[in-house]
Amino acid sequence: QVQLVESGGGLVQAGGSLRLSCAASGNIFSINVMGWYRQAPGKQRELVASITNGGSTNYADSVKGRFTISRDNAKNTLYLQMNSLKPEDTAVYYCRALYGIVAWGQGTQVTVSS
Repeated sequence: QVQLVESGGGLVQAGGSLRLSCAASGNIFSINVMGWYRQAPGKQRELVASITNGGSTNYADSVKGRFTISRDNAKNTLYLQMNSLKPEDTAVYYCRALYGIVAWGQGTQVTVSS
């Protein structure tokens, strides 16, 4: 089993930055892919960014050039650096790990004010 805990969300003005963290514990050696998803109230959960153990990254078109996904293997932590934030980025952000089955974190709220 893998457990994921997100942190770093909060309230920020448009144009500002936040860094989200996702701490992984459990059978972390089995993880192949990790990613960030987000979901606004009444909307579908969508992929924001993902990263493989080999370092390959994937970004949603809406965040490409503004967000950067990275990992610190020594700390077993996934990060999402979010720059030039827009009100449209307001959502609950979830960490996801793929290790044969999918594990989700509880989510962290990001609110971007105009």
